Amino acid sequence: MMKGKKKVIFVTDGDETAAHAVKAASETLGCYFLTLSQGNPSPVDAKGLIKKIKEATLEPVVLLFDDAGCPGIGQGEQKMTEVAKSPEIFLIGVVAVAAHSYVNDWTKVHLCVDRQGKLTEYGVDKEGFEEVETGRIRGDTVDCLDINEIPIIIGIGDVGKMGGYDALEKGAPVTKKALTVILERSGLREPPK
Repeated sequence: MMKGKKKVIFVTDGDETAAHAVKAASETLGCYFLTLSQGNPSPVDAKGLIKKIKEATLEPVVLLFDDAGCPGIGQGEQKMTEVAKSPEIFLIGVVAVAAHSYVNDWTKVHLCVDRQGKLTEYGVDKEGFEEVETGRIRGDTVDCLDINEIPIIIGIGDVGKMGGYDALEKGAPVTKKALTVILERSGLREPPK
């Protein structure tokens, strides 16, 4: 990690439910959730996001990006790529969110967290159920992940939902687990003994 760079985590979802879940999980883990990154699609341009990341009082900074169902490289992915390429940013990991639509793209993932909070090498679907293939998920805002060098990508179902398994009232445990794995793999948290 380069000294002076702000450490960030991206989450590839941006609706209101996802924002509440990611905010709760981030705050529990001592991360800084950048509220203005939420939206469907993400409303703030990359320069505005980078400015706010630099002003954040904690690290890592957690941001949401969403393409609003746009096939291929959409607005959310364009902004994600611009932020990741900033010389002032160090992207430590991505929570890649699965989608049901068959027009969506696939991305490789290092691990997934299923709806029960279990780590798995298999992909997961939007409901957080394991898929039959290993090491990849289908999602809406994931098309650019394979072309960026990202230390750790964790696949997950629909943030804050998954049939209630990731509900805000439960503390968004699946989202929290995905963020925790990124923090552990990046050396920012000690894994449990």
